[in-house]
Amino acid sequence: MFIENHQGELVYMSSTLIPLRHAFTTRFGGVSGGHLASLNLLSDKGDSPENVRENYRRVAALFGVGEDDCAVTKQVHGTAVRIVTEADKHQCLTPVPYEADGIVTAAKGLPIFCFTADCVPVLLCDAAHGVAGAVHCGWRSSVGDILKNALAQMETLGARPGNVCAAIGPAIGKCCFETDDDVPEAVTAWLGGETEGLFVRRADGKTLVDLRGANARRLMQLGVPAAQIDVSDECTICSHEKYWSHRYTKGRRGGQAAVIAIS
Repeated sequence: MFIENHQGELVYMSSTLIPLRHAFTTRFGGVSGGHLASLNLLSDKGDSPENVRENYRRVAALFGVGEDDCAVTKQVHGTAVRIVTEADKHQCLTPVPYEADGIVTAAKGLPIFCFTADCVPVLLCDAAHGVAGAVHCGWRSSVGDILKNALAQMETLGARPGNVCAAIGPAIGKCCFETDDDVPEAVTAWLGGETEGLFVRRADGKTLVDLRGANARRLMQLGVPAAQIDVSDECTICSHEKYWSHRYTKGRRGGQAAVIAIS
């Protein structure tokens, strides 16, 4: 079950299935103004560096660290998943020196971030073995099997799929993810045809796709028990006042993060 949390001005979501400290941020609790109000975590959308840094500081403080003490993705809608360590701490507002839509770690006290504004954020953890992951699952990354790559990288750190808990956060819902045939065809191939309930075909030839449900199904195929997968029911387009949505704003928006840390 997902619950809403309030820490000072910050409003963030968390899953009762994830035993590690984690957060799915919302638009609320930052210092940015105008169309980027208020918790924008992206530095390339016209926000001032001072605002972005303060927004990061507030989120990092949830985890007891500073804004320069976290590791982050550099997202290209690909399938690369990087193992990060203390050496990968990112100095806020500087270029990220690698490309990875997912990152995993066994480093204690290192919050790891991925970013979304409609795409599916997935937080993974094997608390027993001290391994966590943050994965950006846009549809291209999803059908490219980024979750398989993430679990494989977690296994190299000692995790086991049967021990993994997953939280699939707020994202564009089946209600709003309108696609041409290329997306359902790619999802069908990715899931080996196990797509019951994931598509609604409309009379106009478009298809509505449940990308969160598709990623949950893939996790189950990869050995994560269904009882250990939590899926948010919030759609970022329907709840655009609470979450950043690329489609709703036609790209004129900020970004939120999914964050997890091993204590």
